[in-house]
Amino acid sequence: MIGLRKLTALAAVIWAALALPATAQTTLRMVPHADIKILDPIWTTALITRNFGYMVFDTLFAKDADLKIQPQMAEKYTLSDDKLTYTITLRDGLVWSDGAPVTAEDCVASIKRWGARDASGQLLMKEAKELKIVDPKTFEIVLKQPFSLVMDALSKVSSNVPFMMPKRIADTDPNKQITEFIGSGPFIFKQDEWKPGEKMVFVKNPKYKPRAEPPSMLAGGKVAKVDRVEWLAITDPNTAANALLAGEIDLIEAPPPDLFPLFKADKNIALYPWNAQGSQIVMRFNHLQPPFNNVKARQAAMYALAQEPMLQAQVGDPEIYKVCNAPFICGTTYGKEYGDLLIKPDIEKAKALLKESGYDGTPIVMLHQTDLQSSNNIQPVAKQQLEKVGFKVDMVDADWQTVVSRRARKEAPSQGGWNIFFTTNITLDSDNPGTNSYAAGTCEKAWFGWPCDPEMEKLRDAFLHATDPAKQKELGLAISDRVMDQAFYAPVGQYKAFGAYRKDRLEGWLPGPVAVVWNISKKN
Repeated sequence: MIGLRKLTALAAVIWAALALPATAQTTLRMVPHADIKILDPIWTTALITRNFGYMVFDTLFAKDADLKIQPQMAEKYTLSDDKLTYTITLRDGLVWSDGAPVTAEDCVASIKRWGARDASGQLLMKEAKELKIVDPKTFEIVLKQPFSLVMDALSKVSSNVPFMMPKRIADTDPNKQITEFIGSGPFIFKQDEWKPGEKMVFVKNPKYKPRAEPPSMLAGGKVAKVDRVEWLAITDPNTAANALLAGEIDLIEAPPPDLFPLFKADKNIALYPWNAQGSQIVMRFNHLQPPFNNVKARQAAMYALAQEPMLQAQVGDPEIYKVCNAPFICGTTYGKEYGDLLIKPDIEKAKALLKESGYDGTPIVMLHQTDLQSSNNIQPVAKQQLEKVGFKVDMVDADWQTVVSRRARKEAPSQGGWNIFFTTNITLDSDNPGTNSYAAGTCEKAWFGWPCDPEMEKLRDAFLHATDPAKQKELGLAISDRVMDQAFYAPVGQYKAFGAYRKDRLEGWLPGPVAVVWNISKKN
């Protein structure tokens, strides 16, 4: 028989074992580039919501580090001899995080919802005769005529990304936000732990089936190597930096460059150029509301601006930023540059154009996202430059999520609308004249700002269907000219994004245009 003392000791051991977790849980604590309140990555193009999408959802195809399109959720695709039918087959064993199988029906519904919102998706849906279910794992995209950008659209890197969702979610009106977040991606969103303005939590998706290939940018095996990820909404960059230095957090997605010397001085911190391809900053006009419903007012603003002071205020280090007035990115096939426009202001020409526009002195509403480190210091400089030529500017301070909501409003600025806002996009999504969201002139269907330009749409349609490379380049440069002549938007310049992380704790951060956390592991 076991004595009472031994029995008590044995009970204590058993209790202690039961009280401890079976395995130690690894948690990655990071500060993303912005707080998040809007979670639908199809409804908004906000990059923080795009990042949320990459955590929870997956895509049919993705681009690798060589920018080659690779299957992701898809096992394969075939193209018919007449170039009219793309047949896409899903991988075996794909399930949603609630356990239901991923079906072709889900994917067709997801493509249709994305196609109603995204510029590339709208082009694809315009060219599609039908999306046809073949069997539970196979569907077809049947075209009206050959269209070479089908795979480019389905592998789009950034906003809006064609994320796949269950049909019941994808059937949500594209103009309304989804409220359920069930995906087939590497992580699960813990909605019950979400505290807006404080913390967002993700846990490893045990049902996720990564590809067997090594990870490469956004393609290959998306292996979650931590059990839990916490996004902490620390909007003050100095507070975030101190938390990283003190070891309270593991990673900051995009700290401002003026903090780089502080990180370089600590042997345990590394700066990582995760987005070496860079991003572009743009100033967007509201084409629906005065004064920028008049092209001369938009042109006046273009001639008033100078990029360098804005980039100095926002980025600071000339090694990181690049002055560039090409709407489709300097150094690319369609990266045409435009002399001194946006480089050196022409004050007299700007004043003359503003007078010709009939501007009546009503203050223009410039939205200023105070918490977004990629574009929160430009507005005061731009305000000063615009006021120098005669604009009156009312700079409205708000957090980024408020700006994201307000920029979708078409009402007059006095009724909650706007005239100007600034945003960024990765260069990989900005160098194609046919699919660049900012260049679409599709009126009410166009991206926020809603340019309405039939001539632009003729050029874009011809570009997208051109088969001769020389003719396509000619059309692409004509689209660039149209963007600048009609002042669709003002390119403010380009910059590279760096993150900061505890190199004594983390390893495996993948380079790419999106700051992804799959493949990141914590050291023992």
